[in-house]
Amino acid sequence: MAMASGEGKGARSAINVTPLIDVLLVLLIIFMVIQPNLQRGLEALAPQPPKDPGEETNPRTVVVQILPDGKGGTAYSINEDAVQLADLEPKLNGIFKARNDRVMFVKGDKDLDFGAVFPVIDGGRKAGVDNIGIITPGVEREP
Repeated sequence: MAMASGEGKGARSAINVTPLIDVLLVLLIIFMVIQPNLQRGLEALAPQPPKDPGEETNPRTVVVQILPDGKGGTAYSINEDAVQLADLEPKLNGIFKARNDRVMFVKGDKDLDFGAVFPVIDGGRKAGVDNIGIITPGVEREP
C-alpha cells in the first residue's frame, strides 16, 4: 500500500468511510435485537369441546353459522336459531350488551365464498365483539 506524499499536483479528497461503517453496524445490531420481539402470525381462538361426551357445550358460547340455503343464497343462525342477515347485528347487540366476555365464533360451510362470511364478522364488530374466532373443519375433528 502506497501513501501519497505532499508532492502531488493538487489536493486530493477522499471520503472516510469508517464512521459510516460504524453506523451501519450499530443499526444492524439494533435490528437484530428487535427482530425476535416482533409478533408473527395471528392470534386464534377455538371453542373448547365438552370434557364429557354427554355434556352440552357452554351456553355462553356464541356461534354464528353460515350455510347455503339450497336456493343459491345463504342461511344464517345464532346458536342454531335461524336469523336473517338484516336482524343479525341487532340480535348480537342484544346478546353482548350485558356480557363482559365478548367472544363470538363464526362457522361457515367449506364451499362458501368469503363474501357471505364478511357481513357476519362486520356485524359482530359493530355489535362490540372484541374477539371473533373462526371455526374450521380441523377444529371440529375429534382428537
